[in-house]
Amino acid sequence: MSIAENVKEIRERIARAAQESGRNPEDITLVAATKMNDAERVKEAVLAGIDVAGENRVQELMEKYEQGAYEGVPLHFIGTLQTNKVKYLIGKVAMIQSVGSLKCLAEISRLAKKHDLVQDVLIEVNIGGEESKSGISAAELPVFLEEASKMENIHVRGLMTIPPILGKCEENSRFFYKMHELFVDMSAKKYDNINMDFLSMGMSDDFEEAIRCGANIVRVGTGIFGARHYQ
Repeated sequence: MSIAENVKEIRERIARAAQESGRNPEDITLVAATKMNDAERVKEAVLAGIDVAGENRVQELMEKYEQGAYEGVPLHFIGTLQTNKVKYLIGKVAMIQSVGSLKCLAEISRLAKKHDLVQDVLIEVNIGGEESKSGISAAELPVFLEEASKMENIHVRGLMTIPPILGKCEENSRFFYKMHELFVDMSAKKYDNINMDFLSMGMSDDFEEAIRCGANIVRVGTGIFGARHYQ
C-alpha cells in the first residue's frame, strides 16, 4: 500500500476508536513519526493529510527541515532530547513532546526567551517505571509542573508517554488508563503557563487502545511508512 493509502486506513481506524469511546475523530491528532524516512516520503505523508510531522532525532530533523520536508504541517520533536541539542529545535518546532527533566526544561525556557518566544511542550512520564526509558515518574509530576509553571517562556500543553512493550496492545491499556487518570488529576490543578490540552500516547501497534483510553495525540510511524530497516 502507498503512504496515502496507509494514512487513509489509519484515519479510518482512528475514527472507529474515537467513536467507540464516544469522542469526535476530529479531536484526535495524527502525528506521523518520520524517523528514518527521507524528505520525499515525509512530503508524501503531508500531502496524504497527516496533522503533524514528528521527528525523533535532532540531526535528521535539521537535515529534512532544510529540505522543506515538513512544509504544510506543524513539526513536533518526539524523541529523547539531550539538553545540548535543544538549541537546534527552538524556532523550528511547534512542540517538544518529550521533556523528561527540569534541566532540559530550563534550557528550553532559556533559549525560548533568547528567541523571544514561548515554547509549547509536553511532559514525558515514564508510566511503567522502566530504567531504560526517559521521563519522570508519576509521583514527581506535581512538583515538576510547579517548577515548570515558574518558567515564563514555557507553555506546558499536556503529557506524553511510551508504555512498556508487553506484546499485546490490550495489555497496555492499564498503563494508558493510569496516564489518563494522571492527566485528569493534573487538569484539575491550576498552574500558571500550564494547560492539560493534550495526552500523547499510542503508536502503530496500540494507538486504537490508547484512543479508547483517552489519548488525543497518537504517533504512528510504521503504520504510515512501513517497517523501518535499521542498519
